[in-house]
Amino acid sequence: MEDQLAKGPQARLLASTTDQATHRDRPHEDLARPADSFFKSAQWSADGTTIFTSSSDNVVNSYVVPSDLLQPREDGPIPLRAQGSILLPESTHAIAPCPYFSLSNPYTHVILTGAVDHPIQLHQAFPPTSSDSPSPSPTPDPHHGPPSPAHRHPQHPQPPPIATYPLIHPPTESYLPALSLLWPSPGTHFLAGTKNLIAYFDATRSASGSGTAAPLLRLPTIPSTRHRAKGGGVGMRGAVSALAAHPDPGPAAGRLVAAGTWTRWLGLYDLARAGACVANWCVAGAGAAAGRGVGGAGILQVAWSPCGRYLVVNERKSSGMLVYDVRVTGKLLGWLAGRDADTHQRMTCDVFPGSDDRGGFEVWAGGRDGTVMVWEGVGNEEGYARSAWDWQAHGSAVGSTAMHMSGSVMATCSGSWKISGEESQSDDSDDSDDSNGYSGNASSHGEDRDYRLKPGVEVQDGSLKIWSIGAATSEEVDIEPNWPESGM
Repeated sequence: MEDQLAKGPQARLLASTTDQATHRDRPHEDLARPADSFFKSAQWSADGTTIFTSSSDNVVNSYVVPSDLLQPREDGPIPLRAQGSILLPESTHAIAPCPYFSLSNPYTHVILTGAVDHPIQLHQAFPPTSSDSPSPSPTPDPHHGPPSPAHRHPQHPQPPPIATYPLIHPPTESYLPALSLLWPSPGTHFLAGTKNLIAYFDATRSASGSGTAAPLLRLPTIPSTRHRAKGGGVGMRGAVSALAAHPDPGPAAGRLVAAGTWTRWLGLYDLARAGACVANWCVAGAGAAAGRGVGGAGILQVAWSPCGRYLVVNERKSSGMLVYDVRVTGKLLGWLAGRDADTHQRMTCDVFPGSDDRGGFEVWAGGRDGTVMVWEGVGNEEGYARSAWDWQAHGSAVGSTAMHMSGSVMATCSGSWKISGEESQSDDSDDSDDSNGYSGNASSHGEDRDYRLKPGVEVQDGSLKIWSIGAATSEEVDIEPNWPESGM
């Protein structure tokens, strides 16, 4: 058994924020105050140099990874501090970094956000810390501390968005919430999902610039919202909560888009044919079928396999993830079991090409208990699949697992809240609303307009961590993976 562990994978902690409460500049005497916010999501930049996070206090942070990240250290993990902070006016369901982001090119340091009751906005990832700072901001140094966020230092107001893209509900002239955002390569256009609609925007045309700010295409997911049956049974009704572009490396890159809804429908749309619907089907039957027991209460993420043949469907309130073969409409290939995601909180996964000896692809996902699980060889076989190995990464729910393009470094973030005195975690989420997605009140999505938590509510382990993933050696095993009993 010891020999098997020595030859198995190893997860070694390289860097950590330790706690979300220490991300922003705070008075020294105030550092002992309990954390009042936690991480909701984390993702890598296109060039793999920066991690973008969103948190429950409506702040988007940018962390430049230190250049000596992989160097041996004897003083423990590298402390991470944000080099850029954006305070949003309301909570956001999604963020989308620039698909051609390059740390050496300041003009690419931009990110899309979809705050509630506001148009979609394009922000500087590293906003200047004072009104007379140059714009765009210079390339940040990961070894220096973060700039002072605007909401902590009112004398340095945060700059306005670079561009805005209104997503309007015509009958009421109110802003529709961008429940999902997709900004695929080459970056000239992006998509936003909302209730019964996918909007296709030209990134070069905004309300704050020249040209029209309206979407180039409005792709209804049902024929009509006026019909009593809301589409008459045609299409997929509900809030479009997940978007993913096909990983075709050729000229058709980003043309085929997968969309998922809170009502547990999955659809494929061809942007090369003006957004024509290629196929759609419901995943509820597959998740509830006898012998699977995966469950689910709404799709929060869809992820293409690296080969583009399979779709991983990640749902809230589930104990696993479904894998579909898109070459046959609605063909369920299998399901990835054993994950504790019985919560409304967003908990996203990531995929990566499999090793040469195993084939298929890998799926990395976290659970409510802070464990990160790895499924290998996905796509090779049909039916039930257990995780190959796992490790204890955090002390609370893992909001995101994001694999670096190298395949040897992973970023994870965590955080949740509970009522004081309760042992179980709360089903917290900014997405615990119903499927309509129309409410403009942030508190109806599980968050107050004032980001500070109410008395009696405790935040659990809000942290961002970076891990080295590789083969363990007999001389050094920092974290022993928890192998399933069947694999021993």
